[in-house]
Amino acid sequence: MPLVCLKDFKAHARDRLSKSSWDFIEGVADEGITRDENIAAFKKIRLRPRYLRDVSEVDTRTTIQGEEISAPICISPTAFHGMFWPDGEVSTARAAQAAGICYITSTFASCTLEDIVASAPKGLRWFQLYVQSDWQLNKQLIQRVESLGFKALVITVDAPIVGKRREDIRNQLDLMKSLQLKNLRPPTEIDALTEVVTAVKGKIEVYLDGGVRTGTDVLKALALGAKCIFLGRPILWGLAYKGEDGIEEVLKILKNEFHTSMSLIGCRSVAEINRDLIQFSRL
Repeated sequence: MPLVCLKDFKAHARDRLSKSSWDFIEGVADEGITRDENIAAFKKIRLRPRYLRDVSEVDTRTTIQGEEISAPICISPTAFHGMFWPDGEVSTARAAQAAGICYITSTFASCTLEDIVASAPKGLRWFQLYVQSDWQLNKQLIQRVESLGFKALVITVDAPIVGKRREDIRNQLDLMKSLQLKNLRPPTEIDALTEVVTAVKGKIEVYLDGGVRTGTDVLKALALGAKCIFLGRPILWGLAYKGEDGIEEVLKILKNEFHTSMSLIGCRSVAEINRDLIQFSRL
């Protein structure tokens, strides 16, 4: 049976992984309210299409930090990809390079940074940094990633303490206590996005990570002011399903959905996506 949406990959990944590995992917802090609300928040937004426009050619390309990407859909930093596929982050980096998008490598990757770079030497790569109390260690790590061609640092600032990941505790899984899968962000990402976009007044690019499951979600995030979205769990679903090929399939489906959404709403380029295209449901 063909896989036609991101949820299909979730089901296949769950069948292929051990309980502890699956629980790690889907792990949340305490009751997981933030994760669930991030997903639900997108459903409260309605699109307002513009008809009678020539959408015979729709261009999904954009730029982040001056670098062109094939679509505003990139890969978030998540840890220990080797738990889900033998080649781990090597497969992830190759898939990102093939798709023409950015991949943010986690501080806690299961492959060496050198192997990741060697596997996808032409890929656009950023590095996620958990700032350590040892400033010399931070300096050495930053110098290392800079020498390897990483273009930006993505600094985690929202985890002064570690959330209580109940399933990992039940499974007695302790892969360094500072690990998490982007799950400590109240309020919802969409609510925070509108506040941040308003606050920065166009001075810097704003990205969104959390709750995106369809190409329409991507369009909604951009309409609210995001420059690009980043995917976490769906990438791991694809990786667990079929490694590099699985991630490429996830990205292809999401890109096609985004292209379709742009066409139906009447946007021929990413630059035409704006706040006028959406409204929030009163329900």
